[in-house]
Amino acid sequence: MKHLLVCLASFLALGTLHAQEPADYVNPFIGTTNFGTCNPGAVCPNGMMSVVPFNVMGSEDNKYDKDARWWSTPYDYTNSFFTGFAHVNLSGVGCPELGSLLLMPTTGKLDVDYRNYGSKYEKENATPGYYTISLTKYNILAEATATPRTGLSRFTFPKGESNILLNLGEGLTNETGAFMRRVSDCEVEGMKVLGTFCYNPQAVFPIYFVMRINKAPKATGYWKKQRPMQGVEAEWDKDQGKYKLYTQYNKDIAGDDIGAWFSFDTEEGEQIEVAMGVSFVSIENARENLDKEQSGRHFAAIHQEARQRWNDDLGRIKVEGGTKDQKTVFYTGLYHALIHPNILQDINGEYPQMEGDKILTTKGNRYTVFSLWDTYRNLHQLMTLVYPERQMDMINTMLDMYREHGWLPKWELYGRETLTMEGDPSLPVIVDTWMKGLRDFDINLAYEAMYKSATLPGKENLMRPDNDDYTKLGYVPLREQYDNSVSHALEYYIADYSLYTLAKALDKKEDAKLFYKRSMGYKNYYCKEYGTLRPILPDGKFYSPFDPKQGENFEPSPGFHEGNAWNYTYYVPHDIKGLAKLMGGKKPFVDKLQMIFDKGYYDPANEPDIAYPYLFSYFKGEEWRTQKLIKELLAKYFTTQPNGIPGNDDAGTMSTWAIFSMMGFYPDCPGVPEYTLTTPTFDKITIKLDPKYYGKDQLVIETMNPDSESDYIKTIKLGDKECGYRINHNDLIKAGSLQFWKK
Repeated sequence: MKHLLVCLASFLALGTLHAQEPADYVNPFIGTTNFGTCNPGAVCPNGMMSVVPFNVMGSEDNKYDKDARWWSTPYDYTNSFFTGFAHVNLSGVGCPELGSLLLMPTTGKLDVDYRNYGSKYEKENATPGYYTISLTKYNILAEATATPRTGLSRFTFPKGESNILLNLGEGLTNETGAFMRRVSDCEVEGMKVLGTFCYNPQAVFPIYFVMRINKAPKATGYWKKQRPMQGVEAEWDKDQGKYKLYTQYNKDIAGDDIGAWFSFDTEEGEQIEVAMGVSFVSIENARENLDKEQSGRHFAAIHQEARQRWNDDLGRIKVEGGTKDQKTVFYTGLYHALIHPNILQDINGEYPQMEGDKILTTKGNRYTVFSLWDTYRNLHQLMTLVYPERQMDMINTMLDMYREHGWLPKWELYGRETLTMEGDPSLPVIVDTWMKGLRDFDINLAYEAMYKSATLPGKENLMRPDNDDYTKLGYVPLREQYDNSVSHALEYYIADYSLYTLAKALDKKEDAKLFYKRSMGYKNYYCKEYGTLRPILPDGKFYSPFDPKQGENFEPSPGFHEGNAWNYTYYVPHDIKGLAKLMGGKKPFVDKLQMIFDKGYYDPANEPDIAYPYLFSYFKGEEWRTQKLIKELLAKYFTTQPNGIPGNDDAGTMSTWAIFSMMGFYPDCPGVPEYTLTTPTFDKITIKLDPKYYGKDQLVIETMNPDSESDYIKTIKLGDKECGYRINHNDLIKAGSLQFWKK
């Protein structure tokens, strides 16, 4: 019987029982090693819940082993020691967070120490909305699927004594406090403290949960690794070096390392389903989310619904031609781009106030996980084009955060501002969206919020703490050895150029002059001696001794964050022609930019220089370099392997670079509604458009002579007119078609 169930699950997971669909091209294991920090867990598009295998702690031969809190991901493909399914996780980020509420099946004598109960596994498989493994230690088939706010796990047990454990003490988060309450033999409820993202001790918040098992256990109990306390049913036995276990299970329990266990007598092939509902508001809401989203349905129905959600969203872009591997890279990239931001509100619309203690209610979707230093560069541009209804909700979420907290988000996480990374990244996102015609938001409130962060003095300014220097000098001087001053200023220049663009469109002429002047301040940093940007000291002199390469491989660098001068010098996308003039003109600009690629200074694993390949196309006759590099970079760094993303996916940003690049156009200047063109990977790309926002239902991109062996473009037509290598978004939508002829 079990063999039949395993085969059926495998067929369903592989998608062999239906015709080829977009979800069949997705490989969730791409980006799960090489610091990609993606995971293959079950999740719905932009869903709050994800059910993810946790394999980064526990075994002696596990390279992560001792403490998973050192790592930013619950899963690495190179490991194979499973210690449970974690509920609610981040995808592709570089700091540890979430990865808790660990659910683990076992057999035999009860043991609640993860170092002992973890298991090796095999027969691992995953598709969008589904994950499965076989635990070799126990002969258990473990499967997971999800709804937007709930998870569902199914365990197929052998005959004998079996157990299900809920561990609230372990996980990725640096916070460990939790409590739990028994509701019935089959249900527990509780809360777990999460937070300290990127080691910010203020960004702490609770997650509430209700867990429900569909079979009554023969016995249940708690454990607690702490000193004996009144009313506690389990404790750590120091003499024996193990947990004491108790079956009396009728009180609340709280602590830093607690859990609940359920024991069963199972028949061969017997399946037990465990449902988990979560909320960032209350236990009651977690239960309502669970009741309404699962509503008594079992695993197969939930799995099929999750798969359909993915097919619907992935199907908004149809690609034709190309290889199977290229389609896998493309659709997996789109899959990754649709994980974050994710919804925060419960099914009744309630959500936690931004940096406050109130519970508020939204009529639309309230989003969270705004990794904006990353996603402002391309992901929100993808949302605007293909998923405009979600982008509108994201913009309105940002404005609601301003109403509640007084600031637009920088790196927001579940209602807390982590202040991770630098800059003022909400500004280009909002301006870019408005300039592309998506205007279902209060533009006057948006301008007020943006003006505030751009002009408030530094000591009062949460977004721009060094705004005094910036506004007075036109740059940020290096006041400490590694204060990232140049990186800060470059981000402000881009934000201020966006604000200039909006002020000009709103006929705020004086503001437009002010912000344009500020945006050109990058010229202060240009050093002719090195031909790069260079930190400036408080006395106005350049920092010395200076090495443009210092900061490689994420090493500390004076003035630059997560990079060096070569990674940042060309990061003035709003004034490429002006930068070229500083460098002496087109030829030295192009030669030096090409040198960055030739000498390996280009870093494809981080954001500051990801648009570099497109900058050649600003200059007539040099567009071929863009076309050559994009093809080479896609082939080298974006593959179907677990290391098939060059580094942290950064909440979908790196994947989005590949998506746009494979479609043949890229938004290389955040806040400016334009694209730079390159050779598409596919013969034909059809993007479904929302007529509500764009007045038509599709955009078609075609290579008109796909059999040509050339990688280079001869002619481009926007609609029925020839065009150059940079096009306006609104012109693209109006034309409805973009055609490429290769040489």
